[in-house]
Amino acid sequence: MTVAERIAAYLDAIERWFGERFGGTWVDEWARGLYHGMISHPAYEKIEIEAEDTEDAFLIACFPDAFGVPSPVSYYTAELLPYLQQEFAAWERRMWDRQSVFEAKGRMHHHI
Repeated sequence: MTVAERIAAYLDAIERWFGERFGGTWVDEWARGLYHGMISHPAYEKIEIEAEDTEDAFLIACFPDAFGVPSPVSYYTAELLPYLQQEFAAWERRMWDRQSVFEAKGRMHHHI
């Protein structure tokens, strides 16, 4: 499951929780305003991109061998592979699709 899919599942769960707990009351209106300000605001996309970028940085620090950079750290982080299997496949695909890390960073800060 990618970061975007995890965030979408989380948003759906929050939406259902608001509906079940506060549907049709003044608390519902207040909670929806809070939800919009904290989660569905356009800044949400920036947070999602930053979370993905942070995840990419963590994975490249743990598994530089995947891109031909020898590192003794990979020997120890190989134990994480069963737990990061889904994230690892998505990360590897994202990293190979990028032209360069600097291009991706520049797009991230000037796109939104």
